[in-house]
Amino acid sequence: MDLSFAALRPEYLARWQTLQPRVGVAAVAADLATGLAAGRARYDAIGGGVPWWWIAAIHQMESSADFGRHLHNGDPLGARTVHVPCGRPPDGQPPFTWESSARDALVLAGVWGLDDWSAAPALWRAERFNGMGYRLRGVASPYLWAGSTHYSAGQFIADGRFSAGAVCRRPGVALLWAAMAAAGLADIAA
Repeated sequence: MDLSFAALRPEYLARWQTLQPRVGVAAVAADLATGLAAGRARYDAIGGGVPWWWIAAIHQMESSADFGRHLHNGDPLGARTVHVPCGRPPDGQPPFTWESSARDALVLAGVWGLDDWSAAPALWRAERFNGMGYRLRGVASPYLWAGSTHYSAGQFIADGRFSAGAVCRRPGVALLWAAMAAAGLADIAA
């Protein structure tokens, strides 16, 4: 299966352009987007060319935007990560600052210093950040599409444990970004 951006770009564009929230989810996504925007200064301060809205949505998905937890996976900042990816950040001593840990997560993910942050590459990078395992099961990633008409069921309920019947109940990054854009908080090109 070709998981390259070139192969998946048309799918990301089509889904972004046809993104529709399920009933009752738009208001939840809008509220979350407003809350995430309150942390914009911290997200902007990370740097590396990664837009604040991308970091904020990942932060929401990994730790409900808790600045006391690693951006990598939501583990507490008082120690190195114990879940995938474990042992992060490799440098320094705990407790880690959220900013130093976030920089490590973004460098590790390969998104540091990139410059095309239109919707399709942003979606591909977010899916890679979380993992491409959903594709291997023929499921639209809830990390991206939860709460939208592009996703119905299937979720990893723990690292490496997939349940076809589990349903992610929180909005995925695509709906968070769409809510940010609709509120004038982010400019995300198609």
